[in-house]
Amino acid sequence: MSSHPARAWAEALAAVLAGFLAMAVTAALGLWAAGAADLPGGFLSVVAAVVVMAVGGQVDLSGDAGALAGTDAELTAMPLTVTLVGALVTGFCFLRPLRHHAVARPSELPARAGRTVLLWLAALAGLSALARHDFRITIGGGEEQDTLGDLFGELLEAANPTVGFRTDLGPTLFFGLLWILGVLLVALLVSRRTPLPPRLVRYQEPVRPAAFAMLLLLLAYVLIGLVVGVVVATTRGHPAETLAVLLLGLPNVTWLALGVGIGGSWEGRAEGPFGLPMPQILDSVLRGPDGADLSTVDLSSLAAHDGRAWWLLPIAAVLLLGAAFVAAVRSPARIRLWQHALHGGIAFALTILVVAPVTLVEARFGLSILGIGDLGSLGGEVLLRPHVWKTAGLALLWGLVAGFLGALLARPVRRRGEIDAEDAEDAKTGPGTDAPRWKRS
Repeated sequence: MSSHPARAWAEALAAVLAGFLAMAVTAALGLWAAGAADLPGGFLSVVAAVVVMAVGGQVDLSGDAGALAGTDAELTAMPLTVTLVGALVTGFCFLRPLRHHAVARPSELPARAGRTVLLWLAALAGLSALARHDFRITIGGGEEQDTLGDLFGELLEAANPTVGFRTDLGPTLFFGLLWILGVLLVALLVSRRTPLPPRLVRYQEPVRPAAFAMLLLLLAYVLIGLVVGVVVATTRGHPAETLAVLLLGLPNVTWLALGVGIGGSWEGRAEGPFGLPMPQILDSVLRGPDGADLSTVDLSSLAAHDGRAWWLLPIAAVLLLGAAFVAAVRSPARIRLWQHALHGGIAFALTILVVAPVTLVEARFGLSILGIGDLGSLGGEVLLRPHVWKTAGLALLWGLVAGFLGALLARPVRRRGEIDAEDAEDAKTGPGTDAPRWKRS
């Protein structure tokens, strides 16, 4: 499976460019739908920052209001729609040159991965240089701003607060390295046809079917969320806002729904006049009762605001059982029921350990004049943190049960490596003997 060096580097470059281009287009469309195209001269910088955040990079917010005022801002979040698009495109382009090869030399896959990783980090460093800009905070208009003007008068205008963002290159390259390595690893795990080095072939039977099933489960949730989002946009108005959520943070919501559906939970709060793009029911739970420190996001708290939230439980059960069935069908027939259960439990727990932490959201902005707290409508906070280990433990139990039941449902389905009794008898007697020839089904 050797390739000319120039061609191999060209294939790696194509995978990197395709991934970044897909993420940039998705981010630009989402930001345009959110109204960011009206930003004064900073739209491309914001697009670059969103792409950097999508691969785990760190974008630091900063404020400057002179000696009279202080600003405080921070944002930790991954726009997972952009992340997912980039991962799918990059993984597909990385695997495409390998699709016609039957055998992989031990050094071939590491060499291909190394070229892709080096070019990816170089492109990420270049993009990080573009992800920087400063915006002036406009104060004025509205009844509440008139009150502020009466209180502070020309002092507030003299503060002239600004907020900007910069990419922290060190952490960005580190987490970007982990991101691209994870994408390439998952691509190899879920691919059925991509050859592995001889030493790794023994691990593909227990790993690849379960990994593919988990990817299918995550994509199924995203597809359902996309359908629901389109229906909401066409029937309830606000299509631009809904489109922004779909293009920037759809998996943030749908994968949270998966975790909540199996009994997992998140905690957080939302304060102030602004919030991140999220369903109204989630925003209501996060705002919680007055005086509450943190609110818990789980099935019961969501159902308290909308009884339809209970549907998350049967949806999770059906989709997980379907994923377990697919894993069993793609596995060799000799795999036992308890092995299917074990594979399903471990795969689902690892999946939750990966997707739950990336749904973390921490956003805060505050402005103070002469040390006087956050100025009402100019400050706010949104916090959403997963209970990772609790949710992963529940995923292990769900995966064990679903893996067992899915294997039972797959028993009537003819699978790879299965031999009929007639074929086995023919194999024992061999051709040219007097043994009867049985009909094959």
